[in-house]
Amino acid sequence: MRKYEDTYRHKGLRKKLMDTLRAKGITDEAVLEAMNNIPRHFFLDSALDEIAYEDRAFPISEGQTISQPYTVAYQTQLLQVRPNEKVLEIGTGSIYQASVLAEMGAKVFTIERQKKLFDKTKDFVFKSRYNNIKFFYGDGYEGLPTYAPFDKVIITAAAPFIPPKLIEQLKTGGKMVIPVNEGEHQRMLRLTKNADGSYSEEAFDNFSFVPMLSGRNGGN
Repeated sequence: MRKYEDTYRHKGLRKKLMDTLRAKGITDEAVLEAMNNIPRHFFLDSALDEIAYEDRAFPISEGQTISQPYTVAYQTQLLQVRPNEKVLEIGTGSIYQASVLAEMGAKVFTIERQKKLFDKTKDFVFKSRYNNIKFFYGDGYEGLPTYAPFDKVIITAAAPFIPPKLIEQLKTGGKMVIPVNEGEHQRMLRLTKNADGSYSEEAFDNFSFVPMLSGRNGGN
């Protein structure tokens, strides 16, 4: 059984990482505070303990990654999360992004299509700390109509197009942050839903994500 420890050294490395994110342009102190409160090394294999606070992505399993901290901070900042908002996350992955949202007080509904990754949520180290995260195994393109509407939607994989069902599940005035394919890279977009069901679009920087796939993988 793995022993989880958050030492003074880990905390110091985390603080240094937050300084790096500030230097890269992250200005939302609520995002930085949330990330500073979460031991990122808990979400990685213990063999990566020494490098967990480098600003880079790491493989987890099933061909997926834990996103670069800068990417997590960037997407979360664009999302403009407020306490008690309902946030739909597409792509649970390592649960790190969901934990950042939960630490900020959001009610998180997160979908994972990889059965092996979803099964790992049962042993989530912070299950008692973040009882405001609900985990679902399913197809991200379908969203969670039963729990809609959502204040915010965040997609943590490269989408080939903007999924219409996710727009439908947004509240009027709600925001979606989504990386949309542009060749090898994706353009980070923030969409705001209008009263007539359409949306306005803002474009930001380019990133590189694993692809957003349809269906469920590895189970029934």
